[in-house]
Amino acid sequence: MRAEAVTPPQPGTKAADNDRELALLRLVAQGDRQAFETLYADYYRRLGRFLARLTQRQELIEEAVNDTFWVVWQKSGEFRGDSLVSTWIMGIAYRCTLKTLRRAGGAATEPLVEEYEDTGAPEVHAQQELRDWVGKGLRHLPLEQRTTLELAYYMGHSCEEIGEIMDCSVGTVKARMFHARVKLRNLLPALGGMTGRAKA
Repeated sequence: MRAEAVTPPQPGTKAADNDRELALLRLVAQGDRQAFETLYADYYRRLGRFLARLTQRQELIEEAVNDTFWVVWQKSGEFRGDSLVSTWIMGIAYRCTLKTLRRAGGAATEPLVEEYEDTGAPEVHAQQELRDWVGKGLRHLPLEQRTTLELAYYMGHSCEEIGEIMDCSVGTVKARMFHARVKLRNLLPALGGMTGRAKA
């Protein structure tokens, strides 16, 4: 009886990306500096965008990214593959950023303001206004609720991945998303100047 052929992960898919990153991480665990530099280069901008959703102070972002990769260098041999490499690294970055913010005296955090090229198209302006409006609402949420929403809706992570990143249960992730959405539903009409309409 002939065994069925196993289709390898397609390049660019989450599985293929994870296989590549796992190979790099294993080399890092052996002290391979070139593999470490490759992983750093792959994640530097990605982590910067994520951490900019927790604070817009560039010096704190740089400090947190460096702290993150120091932990990756030290702990790479302990990674067992129970989650995606990206989830593991994002979780380290999240915890490092919280520590950095605490050291900075609880620095004020604001969501990242997305920048768009002004093409003059009405739909682009409408999209920008919508994002600005939602961004104002996000500023009023507790950090954990805001981060949960941003990981889900802006960065495309599943509830399971968010739980890994934020070191909490899937139930806690879902509860944070529920409470955040309720708060936004109450906040956004007022922020959009529709207080009277919301009460009607």
